Amino acid sequence: MLVIRRDLVDAMVAHARRDHPDEACGVIAGPYGSDRPERFIEMENAERSPTFYRFDAAEQLKVWREMDANDEVPVVIYHSHTATEAYPSRTDISFAGEPEAHYVLVSTRDPDEHELRSYRIVDGVVTEEPVKIIES
Repeated sequence: MLVIRRDLVDAMVAHARRDHPDEACGVIAGPYGSDRPERFIEMENAERSPTFYRFDAAEQLKVWREMDANDEVPVVIYHSHTATEAYPSRTDISFAGEPEAHYVLVSTRDPDEHELRSYRIVDGVVTEEPVKIIES
């Protein structure tokens, strides 16, 4: 189960809405070994695409080094889907390289509402998990 603060959910949804119609992406870091998302890190979609996202390699290296320096890990890796449900695509699954991370998808296909779902993706196997949103 992903337990996440409402302000972090709101930040992901706001980022997804702001970047729409392109996919948004980013990370929420947390203390090593905690499985607790704490620090929101909005990243740029290097593809600037409505159907695909990719972290910029230089930005990703900087962010991962910063997390290492802070004894953090990517607890949540998020991105948006702009025209489809919040379910990992084949490409999302093939690029999922952090087996301990929660992969959160935010669908912005409906302009008035959003859909947010979380998954574990390990060795190409997708497992949806409950999301518990807590107040800050």
